[in-house]
Amino acid sequence: METSHDQEPNVKTLPEGWWGADVFWKLQRERGTTWTLSQEAIDRVEACHVYLLGRVEGGDTLYGINTGFGDLATTRVDDLAGLQRNLLRSHACGVGDPLPQEVVSAMLLLKVKSLSQGHSGVAVATVQRLLDHWNACVLPVVPRQGSLGASGDLAPLAHLVLPLIGEGEVIMSDGRRLGAGEALAELGWKPLALGPKEGLALINGTQMMLGMGMVALERVTRLAEWADAVGAWSLEAWNGLKAAMHPSIHRIRNQAGAMISAHNVASWLEGSQRMDLPRAYVQDPYSFRCLPQVHGASRDVLEGVRAVLEAEVNAVTDNPLVFPDEDLIVSGGNFHGQPLALAMDRLALAVHEWGSISERRTFKLLSGKRGLPAFLASSPGLNSGYMIPQYTAASLVSYSKQLCTPASADNADSSNGQEDHVSMGANGALQMWLVMEHTEQVLGIEAMCAAQASDLRGTDPSMAPALRQLQDHFRRHVPFLECDDVMAPHMEAACAWIRAHDPKDLADLCDATS
Repeated sequence: METSHDQEPNVKTLPEGWWGADVFWKLQRERGTTWTLSQEAIDRVEACHVYLLGRVEGGDTLYGINTGFGDLATTRVDDLAGLQRNLLRSHACGVGDPLPQEVVSAMLLLKVKSLSQGHSGVAVATVQRLLDHWNACVLPVVPRQGSLGASGDLAPLAHLVLPLIGEGEVIMSDGRRLGAGEALAELGWKPLALGPKEGLALINGTQMMLGMGMVALERVTRLAEWADAVGAWSLEAWNGLKAAMHPSIHRIRNQAGAMISAHNVASWLEGSQRMDLPRAYVQDPYSFRCLPQVHGASRDVLEGVRAVLEAEVNAVTDNPLVFPDEDLIVSGGNFHGQPLALAMDRLALAVHEWGSISERRTFKLLSGKRGLPAFLASSPGLNSGYMIPQYTAASLVSYSKQLCTPASADNADSSNGQEDHVSMGANGALQMWLVMEHTEQVLGIEAMCAAQASDLRGTDPSMAPALRQLQDHFRRHVPFLECDDVMAPHMEAACAWIRAHDPKDLADLCDATS
């Protein structure tokens, strides 16, 4: 991170250049710091803004600057300030529950990154106000539904930026929900008067679907680790075989993700006396034996999606775009969400597969085979044990299957035919988010079953040391069940445990990934 030498320690300059996911996540987490625009960014934004104003004053007809929008592009408009103000008001048409605040925070930061590259024509004060909201954790209330994913996320972004003109609602840093006008007065901020193109630059772009994707990407990256860790936990608890993790198998198939998952599972199992017991069987069901191939394929998709999202973080996605050095203002389609739409659909399916195979392993653990009691109950019959958590896992997996219907395959003709192909990427992002939450819960249920099965086997022969550390930490949150209990609180605690931790932080596995 860049830091100016003449600034206070808690004031830092936003980094210039390429932001990878790690940089973005660090910025999102580093609260208590006031971030400022770099001088380079200020100079770029100012030069572009001055150039745009000169073109407007020269009498050029420019889309969305002195014309209407969409199918009204041929209608000349003289009230330029009113045009931009009305654009925000008319496009704030979102419905549904508000987006999570972490997503709204990401949207603000992503919009700052896009506008600060100096191709949008906005004033420095406008970019700075977005950054003010992000720094102060004064987050707009953004309904989650209403975007077609082209021309960008119009409705969600309109709600995101309404507070700049003193309208809409915000959540204050202390959790209060206020009208934006009241909030701005409390903060001592004056509403902005938007200049030419500023309203259009603010609501054009892919920041809603991208914000959801970037926040989810961090959680899904952890989920990839959890899928391998919990799978190894279940494999040991079920007296499974470790032969399917042998590196020679995966070396000759050449699939990178499978190699990583096989290595991870083998690492978790290292030192397990249970895995060294003689077996009368030579193969496990696919949910155990093909774990590296299934988990690994999802890992490969994850890495492809990461590349798409990181490219979009560093993109300019509004319209028209301004190139002062080329004396050029040109309309294009960078706002179209197709790259993200396809990525969200792929990510949803990849995450779903971790949940799908996890539920199958849970089913096997409850089968009453391989020396374990039916449903992992101490006294089956009197107790139902873990019978019904598996029902819940199966229900969530089924729901996720429906959510994996690709949103990007759909289309809607809008704006009187001017916008005749849209990405539906925002819907894809919303679907992916639900699939992610379902899979976190399904893996939590599998962890409950793996822990119960491990305890039922006793301490001799011993577990793998790394898995024992997982087991011990898990037991601080979810108890061993001697008899039936209300399961919902335990399931909630297991899911919260998955969400709150990276398994690599809970065990001494420095080489758990490679």
